[in-house]
Amino acid sequence: MSGWDGFLHGLSLAAQPDVLIYCMFGVLLGTFVGVLPGIGAMATISLLLPITYYLSPEAALVMLAGVYYGSQYGGAVASILLRLPGTPQSAVTTLDGYPLAQQGRAGVALFTSMISSFSGSMIGIFVLIVLSGALARAAIAFGAAEYAAMMILGLVAASTIGAQYPAKGLAMVVLGLILGCVGTDVNSGVQRFTFGQTELMDGVNLVALAMGLFGVAEVIANIHVAERTGVPPRVALRELLPSRSELRRIPFPALRGASLGSFFGALPGTGSTISSFLAYAAERRISRHPERFGTGAIEGIAGPEAANNAAAISAFVPTLALGIPGDPIMALMLGALVIHGVQPGPLMLEARPDMFWGLIASFGIGNLLLLILNLPLIGIWVSMLRIPFRWLYPAILIFVCLGVYSVRGSSFDMFAVALIGVIGYALSLARFNPALLLLGFVLGPLIETNLRRALLIARGDPMIFLQRPLAAAFMVAAGGLIMMSLVQVIRRRSRSAVETLP
Repeated sequence: MSGWDGFLHGLSLAAQPDVLIYCMFGVLLGTFVGVLPGIGAMATISLLLPITYYLSPEAALVMLAGVYYGSQYGGAVASILLRLPGTPQSAVTTLDGYPLAQQGRAGVALFTSMISSFSGSMIGIFVLIVLSGALARAAIAFGAAEYAAMMILGLVAASTIGAQYPAKGLAMVVLGLILGCVGTDVNSGVQRFTFGQTELMDGVNLVALAMGLFGVAEVIANIHVAERTGVPPRVALRELLPSRSELRRIPFPALRGASLGSFFGALPGTGSTISSFLAYAAERRISRHPERFGTGAIEGIAGPEAANNAAAISAFVPTLALGIPGDPIMALMLGALVIHGVQPGPLMLEARPDMFWGLIASFGIGNLLLLILNLPLIGIWVSMLRIPFRWLYPAILIFVCLGVYSVRGSSFDMFAVALIGVIGYALSLARFNPALLLLGFVLGPLIETNLRRALLIARGDPMIFLQRPLAAAFMVAAGGLIMMSLVQVIRRRSRSAVETLP
């Protein structure tokens, strides 16, 4: 089945009433949490994981994916109106979106972000359709050594590319790999790192880990915040339409941003945040009037918004086609698939074509729903910014407790999520990225399985990772990224030492 035939087949599945309902719920919830600064898709997907136990795999994945790309839309609302990025990817939107809002043009900025987000998503879906099948067919030829090396490269890239503290990123990945080893070894039956706790024999609960790191830790980090500063302006529907000259300045920046986002989103370890900043930098460099950027340039909204939405969609390329999550949110998606007994990777296209193409088709339907619903509902999203923090965070804690307990009915998991939340908050204070810990945790067992398989084939000879050309290329690339990070750190310290000299 070709890519376009598969997509058309997936449309018939994604249009089923139950899938449509969960798709609509996911995108609306995603927009809601994107609008509210401080929550984000990561915490929301973590909270929804227990619910997926009671859904079909197709409906569960469509809902979680809707939350992910829906939050990209909502993140721009708070960025434009209050200069508070609802998501990290939307931080660059504040540079020109907020000045436009101060000029009384908030509606135009919101319209630009939504149209650009929709355009970027559609281009990302096109990339997903074209690349997934070809990549999956090529990956079938991969052996265990190639898979292990590729996953290692993904982890190294995620922790070093664009990171201010690469060593801390690698430390988080290693800690996640160690946590992934907790439990009973499936090959030998030996218990590892359980410390006599029977509750840990099956390993650390993914739901408890995700909720603790991104739910409880988020509440602790923001518990001192009394209320938001600033009042969002009211936006009428008639204020959304830009002028003709402004409309002409949207398509090409959106196209360039979507192209950048599609490329970098498909690469493990980059993600939509880097894509949005690169798109902004590119628009500023090629503009004939770079002085307008930072004062309300339409291009400064269109490019980054198209980039982060295209990256959010194309991030599913390595996750679905190779079974390698490109970022922590994709790791949660992969965890949800594993919970339902579905193994992402090149064989998924052959074994579960209905789920594969149905999910991709749901992206198109979900983004169309976002465009149709968000424009008339913009007044509601703006009013959401008036919800007090003192109501929001206690509700999150209640959902965390209910969600964690519903998975296994274990009070141990409730204590674990509280402890993990405190640890996650402490890690954030120390400028460690807890998201990388989750990435290492999800990929750890997959790396171990393929590493063992490769060594068994090679009779224990680790040189197999250098003797096979593709595996060697991945390992050399991982080593190169580590060396580049070390060089950057040494240069930064040398520069700091020179600047402190009298």
